[in-house]
Amino acid sequence: MTYQPIEPTGAAYSQAYAVSSPKRFVFVSGQVPEDERGYIPDNFRDQCRLTWQNIEARLKNAGMTLENIVKITIFLASRQFREENFEIRNEVLGDHQPAMTIVIAGIYDDQWLLEIEVVAAD
Repeated sequence: MTYQPIEPTGAAYSQAYAVSSPKRFVFVSGQVPEDERGYIPDNFRDQCRLTWQNIEARLKNAGMTLENIVKITIFLASRQFREENFEIRNEVLGDHQPAMTIVIAGIYDDQWLLEIEVVAAD
């Protein structure tokens, strides 16, 4: 299988992302900034890192890594988190630039400042 970023923006995502001959897709439900004990960090940076850790764990359980992500949808509770989200996403994903959508929306739990869902392929 091959991945091809189409029109990378230079902003850690691509306008489109082509996947040739995938064997399977994994659709990861919206992951939130809460650990298995119910702990929720009180600041955006820590919540964002924890959410990415949760995504990484779901992918690992499916035999995949963050490099398998082909589409990301990020829900932010406020526009004020855009820059921190960008920084942490770049920290986590490095040069990997899948297709992405960011939505500013009310989040299910008032303590959660974001929610992230991904689609991965191998």
